[in-house]
Amino acid sequence: MVVARDETMTTKNGVLPYTIEVVADDATLTARAGLPLVMETMRAVGLSDALDRTLLIRRRNSGATDAQKVEALVHAVAKQTRVTRATLDHDATIQESHKRQSLPHDKGGRGYQPSVIHWAEHDLVLADEYRDGNVPAAMSNLPLIQRGFAALPPTVMERFFRADSACYEERILKWLADPARVDGPPGTIGFSISADMGERLRQVCEAVPEPSWQLYEERATETVVCADVEFTPGDWSKDAEPLRYVALRIRKRQGQLFAGGYETKYLAVVSNRRDCTPQELVRWHWQKAGTIELVHDVTKNEIAAAVPPCGRFGANAAWYRLSLLTYNVLSAMKWLALPASMETARPKRMRFSLFSIAGRITSHAGKLVLRIGRETEALAGLIAARMRIAAVGLARMTAAME
Repeated sequence: MVVARDETMTTKNGVLPYTIEVVADDATLTARAGLPLVMETMRAVGLSDALDRTLLIRRRNSGATDAQKVEALVHAVAKQTRVTRATLDHDATIQESHKRQSLPHDKGGRGYQPSVIHWAEHDLVLADEYRDGNVPAAMSNLPLIQRGFAALPPTVMERFFRADSACYEERILKWLADPARVDGPPGTIGFSISADMGERLRQVCEAVPEPSWQLYEERATETVVCADVEFTPGDWSKDAEPLRYVALRIRKRQGQLFAGGYETKYLAVVSNRRDCTPQELVRWHWQKAGTIELVHDVTKNEIAAAVPPCGRFGANAAWYRLSLLTYNVLSAMKWLALPASMETARPKRMRFSLFSIAGRITSHAGKLVLRIGRETEALAGLIAARMRIAAVGLARMTAAME
């Protein structure tokens, strides 16, 4: 960096071919100065190269697959942060659509019902499957789960999985519980899945003696208690390790009823984890509401994934996947470049405090220069962010040449 006599500070460091110059007066500058940082992140982690190769996939059957594009970004982030634990969360969401071609879903409307696998520790989407609205959320989820675990980098040593009752299926339970599973990583995968409250399981929950229930939490209108119960699903092998079932009883306070007219509701969670109390297991299981459901909220309400653009299934699937890739790029940018204060920033905040920085683009001595105000740079840290991203890109290219 060089400070000139007019107190102008410049830097050439970055991925894209332009220089940032900080000036004392920003009264005549224009907007969107921080947006190129998104493109720099894409290039630094190799996603732009993968997309360039894949754009020709319809003309010739080659190029990176969707899974490889995600893996490239995931591995780049993982190398920088060295997280060795991966908790994968699964969930489906409804995409409302009133197009003729959209099909009815189980919530009473019409649209699509994509499913997503999300890596909680890194806030990255690892896999997705786009589905018509009439496809049940519980249909054929094992291949998607397998793709999610296959996308993890080899540095991950501890693996976990959480899901709602859409994944309460014997094939999935047996695959997760088997350390020698086919088409998946060997070793233990600690999991918890919301169980379907069938008649047999309900009877087991109702038969729990009152002293066995342990307080989980007191709510404004409800009391929630939990307890371990003995239950074996379907044709579970006698030779297999028995699963752990934790029952929850939610009881309304005196004089209040649930919408169905009853005062007591039972839920259950199935797991292979025995290293925690019933309360700790339930709390860990319900934490997925703050991860995968946040992904749906952000992509649908802030990255334009809520409304499919047309009536063609393939085009809508591509639109949804682009929104997920955008989510991953923004998440990677927070991990790799932005200050700690932006760690939990949603796209709306990033647009306001970073992408919409005022700046003026000029050309000097054959080089592109972006001028921003000194106070703005102090708040956004744009120069430091570009230098961090450039270092990531350099490290990736160096590793590729070795």
